Amino acid sequence: RAAGADYRVRIFCPGRELPFAGHPTLGTCHAWLQTGGQPQVAGRVVQECGVGLVTLRRDGERLAFAAPPLIQSGPLAEEDVALIARGLGVARSDVVAHAWCDNGPRWRGVLLRSAAQVLALQPDGAVLAGLDVGVVGATDAATGDEAIAFEVRAFLPGHSGLMEDPVTGSLNAALAQWLIGAGLAPAR
Repeated sequence: RAAGADYRVRIFCPGRELPFAGHPTLGTCHAWLQTGGQPQVAGRVVQECGVGLVTLRRDGERLAFAAPPLIQSGPLAEEDVALIARGLGVARSDVVAHAWCDNGPRWRGVLLRSAAQVLALQPDGAVLAGLDVGVVGATDAATGDEAIAFEVRAFLPGHSGLMEDPVTGSLNAALAQWLIGAGLAPAR
């Protein structure tokens, strides 16, 4: 166990080990606490996993993790963006921004023109095979639903027999880091 860590965890899914994943981070912390684990600092738990140390905040029964630093960031190569657009079935011009969102899983993030476009995607798994692709689009403020600023979908064709993951903490954390850092989303 690394210095400063309360415990160490390895995260597996069918077909591979993940250096970091949101739900297993929260779940293992909950299990560790329920079985008598005592953090070194009250209200704060530090988990060691493949990406290093991940800090969790404990507020009563509620747990929240701080997004680990990105391993790789910056724009994607243009050939990757073109391939992702083709695999998503959208025009290259519909990808308005893109970046590496790699916090363990090698997420490639793309921002589409709208949330509606994200929701309508029917990706081609054969084209995207082996890529972990996070797709995000801003909602239309005219809908009146300001509580939902973005729609996000996670595609993992070729991994674990799963084309789409319905909710992915690692992707959401990495997308937030990218979008906030690039000024494409508000700080909260």
